[in-house]
Amino acid sequence: MTPWIIGGAVVLLLVIFISIYNRLVVARNRVDNAWAQVEVQLKRRYDLIPNLVETVKGYASHERATFEAVTQARAAAQSAQGPAEQAQAEGFLTQALRQLFAVAEAYPELRASENFMSLQGDLTDTENKIQVSRQIYNDTVLTYNNLIQQIPTNIVAAMAGFRSREYFEAGPEAETAPTVDFG
Repeated sequence: MTPWIIGGAVVLLLVIFISIYNRLVVARNRVDNAWAQVEVQLKRRYDLIPNLVETVKGYASHERATFEAVTQARAAAQSAQGPAEQAQAEGFLTQALRQLFAVAEAYPELRASENFMSLQGDLTDTENKIQVSRQIYNDTVLTYNNLIQQIPTNIVAAMAGFRSREYFEAGPEAETAPTVDFG
């Protein structure tokens, strides 16, 4: 009778281990998916920036330092790795975009340009989507991190090599989207 009890206990522990492991895998995959959604929105932002810079250049070609700052910040943001580095790079890009929009404010004919207005609307929409994606990512990371720290999942997580994920915490300069309303 004792071997059956021990065998049953081992099978039960194995089933529990597999169940917890699978929950951890699902949570980790959700974090990866949420980060991929953030990256989609960031790429959309990066794709809009060259068109925006070129449009402003047509009206304010002497503002070379501002254009270079935006281009450099965009390149740095595109090459950033991981949420922490990405957040820092996004902060610098947001500052550079603010400078670009400050330049644009001095040109009423630019503000009236249909192309500029369209790009402005697209960028505003993208900035809003980035904020939503960032919130979803951070919520997903919170759920995952809680899961790997709670008993008994923390035991399985430690055994299987699951590690905490970092949040996408934008700096204070990126907390608000660049002002793009020239109305």
